[in-house]
Amino acid sequence: MVNLKHVHIMLIVVLLAMLVTPVLAQDPTGAETLEGDPNAPVNFAWTLICGFLVMFMQAGFAMVETGLTRAKNASNIMMKNLADFSFGALSYWAVGFALMFGTASGITGLLFGTDGFFLLGDAYDVSTIELWFFQMVFAATAATIVSGAVAERVKFSTYLIASVAITALIYPIYGHWLWGGGWLNAADFMVNLGGGYGALDFAGSGVVHGIGGFIGLAGALLLGPRIGKFRKDGTPVAIPGHALTFAVLGVFILWFGWFGFNPGSTLAATELRISVIAANTVLASAAGAITTLFITWWRFGKPDVSMTGNGVLGGLVAITASCAWVSPWASVVIGIVAGIIIYVGVWLLDWVLHIDDPVGAVSVHGFNGAWGLLALGLFADGTYGVYTTEGPLVTGLLYGNAGFLAAQAISMAVNFAWAFGLGLILFAALKYTVGIRVSPAEELQGLDSGEHGVSTYPNFVRSKMRSGSGHGSGVIRHFDQRTLHPHPPCDCIRGPLKQVRGQVCARCPGTNPFLHVLPFFRAAHRAPELAETRTHHPYGVIRVWIDASEDQDLPG
Repeated sequence: MVNLKHVHIMLIVVLLAMLVTPVLAQDPTGAETLEGDPNAPVNFAWTLICGFLVMFMQAGFAMVETGLTRAKNASNIMMKNLADFSFGALSYWAVGFALMFGTASGITGLLFGTDGFFLLGDAYDVSTIELWFFQMVFAATAATIVSGAVAERVKFSTYLIASVAITALIYPIYGHWLWGGGWLNAADFMVNLGGGYGALDFAGSGVVHGIGGFIGLAGALLLGPRIGKFRKDGTPVAIPGHALTFAVLGVFILWFGWFGFNPGSTLAATELRISVIAANTVLASAAGAITTLFITWWRFGKPDVSMTGNGVLGGLVAITASCAWVSPWASVVIGIVAGIIIYVGVWLLDWVLHIDDPVGAVSVHGFNGAWGLLALGLFADGTYGVYTTEGPLVTGLLYGNAGFLAAQAISMAVNFAWAFGLGLILFAALKYTVGIRVSPAEELQGLDSGEHGVSTYPNFVRSKMRSGSGHGSGVIRHFDQRTLHPHPPCDCIRGPLKQVRGQVCARCPGTNPFLHVLPFFRAAHRAPELAETRTHHPYGVIRVWIDASEDQDLPG
């Protein structure tokens, strides 16, 4: 049998050996880099500042996700975003960067890198660490995309494990295939197919957004929908978020941060193509927003705020792969298609696949990430080379290079298969070991309380009624404990009140007033019953959310 004590000792010895390995640094001070490139300071400053902008996009993701979900889960959303960035930074430092940009020879080098773990050895270099920082914030972005797709029902501990797996393994390996000299970009058959270059992705439509979006799709599929999202016949029920103002603020933060994401991917301020990249970025996002605005205005009679915000993000995701290689007119077309994909993607998930994606992450990042890869193969106009102004110049189908579109299609298919396939394996493994979903009681109560023991809005008096069926019917689900007053024993409960779990009176042992609901009622006609309830039973139900329809027969 294996002696666990000996195993632990061996692991400690290996770790110490890694830490005391002689540093074979190329240039840890930057002196040699500066001597060899007088433009290094301005290029370093440009890349790092753009990296800071991309890091600030985490705030945008947090605001969008919080605004489009319910108040009872707001702190949980914020905690997930804090944690996935923190765990992601360490995971990418320890393992992910080496797999993505480490060197290796032969077939191994086409699959993943094998050096630079913990930024030791040759990786202890100012240029390498500059690249690490910029790529680390990209890796964290891929992880945080998943958070939105699994919001309001995933276990916090499970999400942490998934975040580490994404930033340490799933994202870096696919990233190596496109950005680190891997097979999608550098294998001979891909180079020949593309016409002198393999598959490309300038700033990460596939590498970042496709990976995050399709892992999120796998997670949402295995988690199942939130309680109350679908009626018995499969019809989706809208579950609006609690603060569209937060969501729109988050969209603007992301929009601004994207000018670090796309132009910053030149890694050089002296690369004057950044003006074209910035223009294409704003044109595609504006076109995406206007497209979803008019689609929802046409379909629903009024323009939809949340869908228009997602139209902005969809346009940004779609242009990210091609922003350096296409003309401004093409970026507008790419954005228009992205806006259509947002609407169709949400409809497909809700009405056909019955997959619950609370914030539209799959449509924004997954579907539009795939479109971004294909759009590059269509619209690349031959005015810019492979990540530089030097040749060979990149051209797509509309400019006579059908092979490059084929290379991009292969990259898109691999992107989906890798992210969705490993996402299924990851979440299935977690589901049948540690579990991936909170209990129904915790979900109804809210993950703020169930997972973190807090209330985001402790003094926020809120009464909201909404209907899933359009008939004003629903179920009261959420109580504020301070609205309950002492009352005689619980056998007094009668009338329209319905006991679901435990006891409702504040004096009763084991009381959990958050787990009691009123029966389904038709709000427009039975409001007097609420008044009667307060008159006869002075424990006063005041603060409520109406979440589901009577057709669902579900409390929330």
